[in-house]
Amino acid sequence: MIKEVIFDIDNTIYDYDRGHVEGMRRMGDYVQEHFQIPREIFEMEYKEIMKEITERLGTDNAAIHSRSLRIQNFLERRSLPLFPHVRTLYRIYWGSLIKASQGEPGAAACMKELREMGISVGIGTDMTAMMQYEKLEAYGFAPYISHMVSSQEAGVEKPHKDFMELCIRKAGVLPEECLFVGDSFGKDVCGSGAAGMHPVWYNPKGKARPEEIAAPEKGYGEIRHFDQLIPYIKAELE
Repeated sequence: MIKEVIFDIDNTIYDYDRGHVEGMRRMGDYVQEHFQIPREIFEMEYKEIMKEITERLGTDNAAIHSRSLRIQNFLERRSLPLFPHVRTLYRIYWGSLIKASQGEPGAAACMKELREMGISVGIGTDMTAMMQYEKLEAYGFAPYISHMVSSQEAGVEKPHKDFMELCIRKAGVLPEECLFVGDSFGKDVCGSGAAGMHPVWYNPKGKARPEEIAAPEKGYGEIRHFDQLIPYIKAELE
């Protein structure tokens, strides 16, 4: 019996990709206006800096997601002033992203129904924590969330077993009583499956399963819309 459903955030319960494009566009406009650096040059260097930070910090470090670190390093590379531009660009990016995106259809209603069924709702996300709180509030998910695990708190990124074990510990139930929903087959599906949870792949575009990634031994569910999640739980797991 499922007692807890844990959701990923980015590209699972809201459309990160659409917001990211807008956030990058708006940052590029700012850089072009204030520093006369073409947007495409800014975006190229920004990607280079992302790679440099990841190589320096390693992949199991939530700081690799920090937009403020990326912006700071871009300005330092160009010998440009940090103040007030790090803070301004950071706010431009996230503000534009949140405004341009929206919650996935049916996701909030699904969480509400889960709570009405007596099933608690948690979050398991790779990212620094505070911005994830802002997204959850902005898209209407906040009233349904009981607890959250971010990679900043766990000290490792998904699919690391320590991340998944912290999710289970916070839920306060057995692994087999947890269901984990996410868009990443490798991180969300395989990571939660290896920890003994019931994985569900949120795959709205009907992508093919990555052939290079082995599926969890005990299998997984797949949904393309959040209207399908509760019927799946009732049909397959009760």
